[in-house]
Amino acid sequence: MNVIPTAIDDVRILEPKVFSDQRGYFLETYHSRRYRDAGIVCDFLQDNLSFSVRGTLRGLHYQIRHPQAKLVQVISGEVFDVAVDLRIGSPTFGKWVGVVLSSENKRQLFIPEGFAHGFCVTSETALFLYKCSDLYDPQDEGGLLWSDPDLGIDWPVDNPLLSAKDAAFPRLCDIPEEKLFRMGEGT
Repeated sequence: MNVIPTAIDDVRILEPKVFSDQRGYFLETYHSRRYRDAGIVCDFLQDNLSFSVRGTLRGLHYQIRHPQAKLVQVISGEVFDVAVDLRIGSPTFGKWVGVVLSSENKRQLFIPEGFAHGFCVTSETALFLYKCSDLYDPQDEGGLLWSDPDLGIDWPVDNPLLSAKDAAFPRLCDIPEEKLFRMGEGT
């Protein structure tokens, strides 16, 4: 497995070894020891699969009391995947990383606790799979406005398909500090 650093130290791109021949290909999507050796030390408790059409934007989501590290990948199609650092005290607080994940490049993105996460579908459809280090808790869900001008995320779509909830999330500057993370407190 190849580990590629990003502009934010704790967010990593992972390229699994792919074994291809005339029949197709095989790859390991997760192997606990190999991922621990790569510095990804968390127990994943929940797997999620989403299907979305072109132009769909999901996010930017996070949980405070039950923060989730995520290991994300695309099974079919392509997405632009984004992680935003919400750790007060981090040198990259409020900064974002964007990565193209696709069934073609077979890359994964590891997003640690303390980040908001979202993605936009750039192919006709996409199957998006992600592992989470804690269970989803609807009472703990927080969100960040996808189009926050202070973040300046360069999304590949101007008018995405959004849920009403995602469209109503606040800007980062409007989120109280107690609804964000603190560097070093579990993150």
